[in-house]
Amino acid sequence: MFGGTQSSRLTFVFGLAFGLGISFLLTCFTSLTSFRKTIYHTSNTFRSFLDTQSLMQVTTNEKDMHDIMDRNIKPIKSVLFNDSHFHQDDNSLAKDLEKKIRVLCWVMTCPQNLDKKAIHVRKTWAKRCNILIFISSVTNTSFPTIGVNVSEGREHLTGKTMQAFRYVYQHYKDKADWFMKADDDTYVILENLRYFLNDYKTTDPIYFGHHFKTFVKQGYYSGGAGYVLSKEALTRLITKGNDPRICRKDGGSEDLELGKCMENLGVKTVNSTDALGRSRFHCFDPETHLFGIYGDWYYQYDANGAKKGTESISDYAISFHYVPPQKMYALEFYIYHLRPYGIESGHQHLNMHNGH
Repeated sequence: MFGGTQSSRLTFVFGLAFGLGISFLLTCFTSLTSFRKTIYHTSNTFRSFLDTQSLMQVTTNEKDMHDIMDRNIKPIKSVLFNDSHFHQDDNSLAKDLEKKIRVLCWVMTCPQNLDKKAIHVRKTWAKRCNILIFISSVTNTSFPTIGVNVSEGREHLTGKTMQAFRYVYQHYKDKADWFMKADDDTYVILENLRYFLNDYKTTDPIYFGHHFKTFVKQGYYSGGAGYVLSKEALTRLITKGNDPRICRKDGGSEDLELGKCMENLGVKTVNSTDALGRSRFHCFDPETHLFGIYGDWYYQYDANGAKKGTESISDYAISFHYVPPQKMYALEFYIYHLRPYGIESGHQHLNMHNGH
């Protein structure tokens, strides 16, 4: 009798434990399924958010911004523009400057970005460069890209940059006057760049870009916003910058290391704001600068006071950074095709501030 009761009790306890275990597993499975659905919804919402918002609204770290942007970019179809009629625009002045001020653009890219990003750079702003080169780690004759003998990765961007400028010097030194480095998420308005450069001599040891004031006595320029070297600056870089104590060959932050190198070579930073004190080179997209959605670090870095709003961006702006492919085409449309009827835009003289 006692043994039977004990057996019944053991059976009851075992059954209760088994039932509780099954209930726990079912609850976990239901919660996990719900959690996965939440993550999926959040991920889609975040991607949608990135499509419409400035990257600076979701992150403040430059590396994170690049990583987030690269992960969420999907191949898109090109937008074809008919530039043959130019809406009756008189572009003779811009064409004259194109002949007079020869700009070589080299664009930093990598094999996995050719079809996602670089191709859209080539089909939009970069077609207005006098000479256009894409620099990668692997030569691709069909795109085409020039492969330099440097591994991919952010830790090797300095080496990639130094090798790119060496290639440019060896092959194009006498075929251009100014030499611009840009990323494959940079958008550049070449007409405004040539207008700005018209007041400077390419024989002077100077370079231009979005000015950061930290770490280097004269400051340095944001790599993503693009920086422009005079022929003399390029010449000094290649002929006098071989000593690693003067110019670092690889490692560190590309734009900062180039800034140190330029200062060591006697190449000067120059104020690029316009006559009204407004910025021309920009290390973020237009919306970020327009609304002033900056991370804390930017207030410490920016040499011009991290201004915001329409009165802080020059009417003759030159560059913007963190521009995904879709926005490349949007900017192309807004700048070169959208027109308000009945308004003829006159030329402004915004270089007087520089005193050249």
